[in-house]
Amino acid sequence: MGPEEELKKLDNHDDSDSEPEADAAAPEAGAAKKKKKRKPRKKKKAAVQSDPPRVPIAQLFPNNTYPKGQEVEYVNDNLYRTTNEEKRHLDNLNSEFLTDYRHAAEAHRQARQWAQKNIKPGQTLTDIANGIEDSVRALVGHDGLTEGDAIVAGMGFPTGLSINHCAAHYTPNAGNKMVLQEDDVMKVDIGVHVNGRIVDSAFTVAFNPVYDPLLEAVKEATNAGIREAGIDVRVGDLGGIIQEVMESYEVEIGGTTYPVKSIRNLNGHTINHYSIHGGKSVPIVKSKDQTKMEEGDVFAIETFGSTGLGHVRDEGEVSHYALRGDASKVDLRLSSAKSLLKVIEKNFGTLPFCRRYIDRLGVDKYLLGLNSLVANGIVEAYPPLVDKKGSYTAQYEHTILLRPTVKEVISRGDDF
Repeated sequence: MGPEEELKKLDNHDDSDSEPEADAAAPEAGAAKKKKKRKPRKKKKAAVQSDPPRVPIAQLFPNNTYPKGQEVEYVNDNLYRTTNEEKRHLDNLNSEFLTDYRHAAEAHRQARQWAQKNIKPGQTLTDIANGIEDSVRALVGHDGLTEGDAIVAGMGFPTGLSINHCAAHYTPNAGNKMVLQEDDVMKVDIGVHVNGRIVDSAFTVAFNPVYDPLLEAVKEATNAGIREAGIDVRVGDLGGIIQEVMESYEVEIGGTTYPVKSIRNLNGHTINHYSIHGGKSVPIVKSKDQTKMEEGDVFAIETFGSTGLGHVRDEGEVSHYALRGDASKVDLRLSSAKSLLKVIEKNFGTLPFCRRYIDRLGVDKYLLGLNSLVANGIVEAYPPLVDKKGSYTAQYEHTILLRPTVKEVISRGDDF
């Protein structure tokens, strides 16, 4: 073979080797032209509540769709309401009202359930109250200190932390050092509002099981009141039902058996817009009161049981106050009273408040002015309500809406 033939052979060999390389590269070029697959978008994680609760309810339930309370169909003469078109239409007109109430109710549930898990003997009442109230303010998204938003949402009234023979209207003032004890029975009464729609619900904590029958008596009496409440029910008759359940219990403490008594001068009540006590009362003993519950009413069904006299009186340092909606105009002489009145009107309106709420606004040296407002009938003072010393009292409470189509226990939860 000559040199020229060898070169030709080598050229042919190189060509044949190069073709497969070109073919191998072709698919890669084609792949580059293909559209890149889009990576699936990561779904936003649903907001989760923190501990303590600080995530606003509005973030947990977008589009203002909040959980309903316990809905109970009407019975007997009111059974028709459940499917009546006219009543359904009336119910639909109340969508904003229901949204606000359900918003407040969910904030109440989350704040109180956190409190139930975390309240322990050895804590100061001030720390307990602040923990609950800081949670409520965070949950409704308003701290009550921001310019212009103080009355939009927040506390419906001061957190009640009434111990043993004290049944109601006790919350710590500044400097209070009281510590919750292992043998205490404490009523925890919490109010939450959104746009003036107040949810009022209370429970009792006790760490010694000896008090369980007392707590059970009051819880069952409250549930009986809720079950029997409804449109056209007379409040005096409802009081009799509550009393019958309450006083079917007894409790043994220290070797002595005590009958559980309804506290006859404490009542449930209607709740109005920005007003915790409306015009109707619900007695917790049999009464001749023939007032009827009506469509559209909002009721706080609350009951109190006691191992004492079953009657409370005013006693102790005042912490609860409220601006009177019916107060006549008075020419106030004290400048401190005038300035404090402006603070109250701006930040609380007709909602109840306590001294701690004034303190956190940065107002100081206000007691003289506050006493002047009370003396002039502009502000109402609500002293603690106590039974016989050495006795024990308990409280349970829920808020119910008598809607046109159904009774909604707006504050009901898995806890009680």
